Amino acid sequence: MSTCRRPVPYETTLLVRDTCLCLQVQRAARALARRFDEAFRPLKLTNGQFSLLMSLNRPEPPPLSSVARLLAMDRTTLTAALKPLERRGLVESRSDKNDRRSRLLVLTEEGQLLLAQAMPIWIEQHAALEKSLPEQTSAPLHLGLAALA
Repeated sequence: MSTCRRPVPYETTLLVRDTCLCLQVQRAARALARRFDEAFRPLKLTNGQFSLLMSLNRPEPPPLSSVARLLAMDRTTLTAALKPLERRGLVESRSDKNDRRSRLLVLTEEGQLLLAQAMPIWIEQHAALEKSLPEQTSAPLHLGLAALA
């Protein structure tokens, strides 16, 4: 057994575990993702796909760059995330008539119908989540997360 001192003491590990905002947000995000993935499973939809479809639910088809900014994704990651939705016929990518270099993302009729099916699930899960939080926690949590994003 080695008797040399660790460069980072175990107490520091505990400090980071208990105070690191990044770690806490990652843990919470994973727990929320599992919860919503399970809830959306009957629709063959993940929580990420739900968020992506919802981000396209606009009066006019948004450009890829706008959706990437909203979802805090790089364009390459967003393009990869779109592929399964395009294969299912839920999303289409079209050239922008005003700027041929830009792609517009269109939520198809099938995508709109799936989103409509997903909404009651989201509402139920979200309400249960809000109810599970300590009283008066929700609004400050939303503000804090928005500030971090």
